[in-house]
Amino acid sequence: MNPRVNMPGERSHEGLRNYPPVEDWDHHVEFDAKAHPRKVPHTYSLIPTICFNCESSCGLLAYVDHEDLSIKKFEGNPAHPGSRGRNCAKGPATINQVHDPERILYPLRRVGERGSGKFERVSWDEALADIAGRVRRAIVEDRKDEVMYHVGRPGEDGFVERVLQAWGVDGHNSHTNVCSSGGRSGYTHWMGYDRPSPDYANAKTILLLSSHLETGHYFNPHAQRIMEAKQNGAKLAVLDLRLSNTASHADLWISPWPGSEGAIFLAVASHLLRTRRIDEAFLRRWVNWDVYLERLHPDAPRDFETFLDRLTDDYAHYTFEYAAAEAHVPVEQIERLAALVADAGTRLATHTWRSAAAGNLGGWQIARSLFFLNVLTGSVGTEGGTHPNGWDKFIAHFPQMPEPNDVWSEMLWPREYPLTTNEMSILLPHLLKDGRGRLEVYFSRVYNPLWVNPDGFTWIDVLKDEEKMGLHVALTPTWSESATFADYVLPMGHASERHDTMSFETHTSKWLAFRQPVTRVAMEQRGIPYQDSRDANPGEVWEENEFWFELSWQIDPDGALGIRKYFESQERPGERMTQDEYYDTLFSHSVPGLPEAAQGQGLTPLQYMRKYGVFEVAKDLYRLDERQLTEAELEGAEPDERGVLRKPVTLESQPPLVGEAGAVGVVHEDGTQTAGWLSPSRKLELFSTTLADWGWPDQATPGYIESHVAARKVDRGNDEFVLMPNFRLPTLIHTRSGNAKYLNEIANTHPLWFNKDDAVAMGLGTGELVRVTTEIGHFVVRVWATEAIRPGVVGLSHHMGRWQQDGHPGSRWVMGKVDLNRSEDGIWKLRYKEGVKPFTSDDPDSERIYWDDPGVHQNLTFPVQPDPISGMHCWHQKVRIEKAREGDQYGDVEVDVNKSREVYRRWLSMARPGPGPGGQRRPEFMMRHVTPKRSAYRMAATGARGEDQ
Repeated sequence: MNPRVNMPGERSHEGLRNYPPVEDWDHHVEFDAKAHPRKVPHTYSLIPTICFNCESSCGLLAYVDHEDLSIKKFEGNPAHPGSRGRNCAKGPATINQVHDPERILYPLRRVGERGSGKFERVSWDEALADIAGRVRRAIVEDRKDEVMYHVGRPGEDGFVERVLQAWGVDGHNSHTNVCSSGGRSGYTHWMGYDRPSPDYANAKTILLLSSHLETGHYFNPHAQRIMEAKQNGAKLAVLDLRLSNTASHADLWISPWPGSEGAIFLAVASHLLRTRRIDEAFLRRWVNWDVYLERLHPDAPRDFETFLDRLTDDYAHYTFEYAAAEAHVPVEQIERLAALVADAGTRLATHTWRSAAAGNLGGWQIARSLFFLNVLTGSVGTEGGTHPNGWDKFIAHFPQMPEPNDVWSEMLWPREYPLTTNEMSILLPHLLKDGRGRLEVYFSRVYNPLWVNPDGFTWIDVLKDEEKMGLHVALTPTWSESATFADYVLPMGHASERHDTMSFETHTSKWLAFRQPVTRVAMEQRGIPYQDSRDANPGEVWEENEFWFELSWQIDPDGALGIRKYFESQERPGERMTQDEYYDTLFSHSVPGLPEAAQGQGLTPLQYMRKYGVFEVAKDLYRLDERQLTEAELEGAEPDERGVLRKPVTLESQPPLVGEAGAVGVVHEDGTQTAGWLSPSRKLELFSTTLADWGWPDQATPGYIESHVAARKVDRGNDEFVLMPNFRLPTLIHTRSGNAKYLNEIANTHPLWFNKDDAVAMGLGTGELVRVTTEIGHFVVRVWATEAIRPGVVGLSHHMGRWQQDGHPGSRWVMGKVDLNRSEDGIWKLRYKEGVKPFTSDDPDSERIYWDDPGVHQNLTFPVQPDPISGMHCWHQKVRIEKAREGDQYGDVEVDVNKSREVYRRWLSMARPGPGPGGQRRPEFMMRHVTPKRSAYRMAATGARGEDQ
C-alpha cells in the first residue's frame, strides 16, 4: 500500500489504512491495548515533529492524549517525503527519552572543583546573567575568538549560525573531523558540494563503501530505496571489512585490506578508460580536461582525444592484478565489480561517508576515486546516478541576516590545515595546551567531546583547566561524560520539545521538515495559555531557540552592540521575537511554494507546517548543472579566461556557504551558459587547481595514498592487527539515544570482532579477554570469533563504552561506574567498579534491566591522527593484541597523555601550512558554517604561495 497520508485532493485508500487520515489528526480515537479485552478509548492529537536521533530527520507523529496532554507514543509521519512514514527503532524510542527518569530537568551549576560531579540547582535567570556577562565582556574587549559553540549532530539548519554571526564571533565548531571530513574533501575537490546524494531507487548498480542499509548516515530513507531498487533488479556491490547486514544483501561483497579501496576504484576506472565504457560527451562538456592537459601534459596537443589517451595512459598501472595485491582479495572480485560498474552506464549510484574515508590516511582520495567512476560513466546528476547533496537539500534562511564578521579563529581554522573540511575540533585541547589561545565561554551542545573524540584524557586535562577554558556550558538533555566537567548543565529539549527546521538529501527531492514542541502545540489547540516552551516541557526544560534569543537579548540589553535587533519582534518593537513570529517569517519568505500551498488550504505557512510537519519544495531533480541562468543571475556577470561567469565582489563581500563569491555559472564551448557546479571552475575538477596551488600538486588528481595501516606496515608476526573502530551498532548513535531503554535492550554487548582463523592461531575463543595496545595506551575487551570480518583486522564499534565516575550523575541505562585516576606523570587509568544493573526509578522497567555490559571506551586510547589535507581523524589504529595479563579486567583503559602529545606533534609535522595564493587562509569556495567577510580570509602575503590577488 502507498504509505503516504492522503494530501488534499488525493483519493482515499480503499479498505485498510496504514495511517489515520490527516483530517482525523486533531481528533484520533484509539483503544487502549493494555486494557484488552475491554474497549477503553483514548482521544489523541497527532502532531508532527521530526526525529532527533540521527541526521536523517525522519518524520514522526506524536500521539498527545487529550485528557492530560501526555505523549503516549511516536509513530512515523506518512506525509514526510524522505521517510514516508517508515522509521527505524530510534524514532519510536523517542518516547523513552521523553519519559527517561534520569533526564536533566533543571538548570544546574557546578559546586566545588570542576569535574567534581557536584551540582546545585539554579534558576534560568542566574545562569543567563552569568553566561551573558561573560560573552558580552569577550565581545566588548575584542576577544571574539574566545567564544565557542561546539556541536555534534546539529539537528537544525542555520539557526545557531545566525546567532553567532549576530554576535560577531568566529566560534562555530563541529564534530566533522571525527565523522566525515575525509568523505567531504573527496567530493569537494570534484564539485564544491561536499556530499553525495544517490538516486538509489532508479539505479541499475549500487556501489556502497560500508553499510548504508543499517548504519549509514541516512540509513532508513536510503535503506528503503536500496531495497526497492533491488526488487526492481538493481545489483548491489558493497566494500566493507565486515559482513554487515548490508553486505549480506549484496550481489558482490569485497572485504579489502583497510585503505586499499582507492586502488580498487582506480583499477575499475582504468578498465573503463581502456575499454572506452565512458560517457565521452559528458566528459568533454563537464570535466576540466583542458586544465588536466595544461598542468600534467603541457607539450601535448590540446584536444579531447589526446586527453583521453593521456588519461588512459596515466591510470594504466592500476590493473586488476595490482589492486587485488594491494587489497589482498581475489582478482576475480575486482573484475566482477568493474563489470557491474560498466554495465550501469549512467545509472550508477555510489555512496561513502565515513568508512574507509574516515579510517585511513588519505581517505579523502578514496572518496575522490569512488566519484571518479560516476564522472567517467556520466552518472552524475542523472536518473539512477549520484547527485550532489545541494540538489536534494533545502536550507531556509531567515530573511534578516546579520552582517558578516571579520574575525578568524586559528583555534578552529589553524593555518596548518587550510583545506580542512571542516573545523579542526579534535585538535582543540592540543592547541590550547600549545598556548595558541584560550576560551572565555565554551558551549558544548548535545556533544560529548571527551567520549566521542580521540584522546579523551587530554580533553579532560583541558576541561578541568580554568585558565584555558574559562566557562564550560553544557547544553544537553542527558548526562554525558563531558557534562560532569561543565560549570553549567542546561537542560535542552528532545525531538518533541523544540523548534527546528531540517532537510537532508534522502533522495531526488528537496523537502523541509519542521521539528516542533508537540505538547505546546496541543496546548495552543486547546486554548491553554503559555509563555514559552518551559510551560509545556517537563521540569524547566527549555528549547534552544528561545534560550539563544534570551541569551542574545541579555548580551546586548540596550542594543548598543548591534546584536539585539536581530532578535527583536517586528510586530512589537522593544520586545523579543517569539518562535511563532520567527517561523512565520521564515516560512512566508524563504520557502518557495509553501505560501501558495498553504493558501490553497486556507492556512498560513506556519499553520501548514504545524499541521503536516514537512513541505516538499521540489522533486525529480536531475541535471541541474545544465540549468539555464536567469536574467537576474546574468546581470552584471562577465566570463573570465576560463569561462566562469562572475559578478563584481569586494573584500567586504561575504562568500556563500559553498562556492566562490560572485561566481554564478559557466560559459561552454558552444556558447551556452549554465549554472554548473560549485567548484572554482564551475566544472567537475579532474585536476584540482586548489590542491595543486595550495601545496599538494602530487594529489591534484584522483590517486591512491598508502594508508597508515597498509598491510606492509603491519607486523603480523608480532601479533599486530588493524583495529577498525569506526562502525556503529545499528540502534545507537553517539550520546543522544543512550537513555532509550528500547534501543539498549536491542544492542547491549560490545565484542571485539576477531576473524575465527586469527583467533585459533592465537589460542583465543569467544568471550576471552584480550589486551589491545595502541600507540599511547591499552584497553581490555572480550573477543568474538567470527567469519564476518577479514583476517588481520579486528573491529570494535565506537558507540558503546559509556561510564560515570562513582558518585557522579549519569545514565544508568548504559553507564557503568568507574574509578578514574591520573598520576603526576600523566598516566590515566579507568577501571569499572560495576557494570550496568537494575535500579529503582519512576520507570518500573529500570528494575528489569538484564544487560550488564557498558562496553569499552576505546577512543580514550587513540591519539589524534589528522589527515594533513582533509583534517579527518584517521580512525584506524595499528594495534598489538595479546591475551589479558594477570590483573587485567574487562573495560580497563590506561593512557599516557605525554605520548599522545608526541603523536600529535608527529602528525602535525605532516601538514603543509598555508597561507595559499594571495595570502588566503582558506579557499573561499570550500564550506564554512559561518562565513566571514572575504577580507577575513586574507592574511599577510609573506610566505604565501603565489602572488597577491
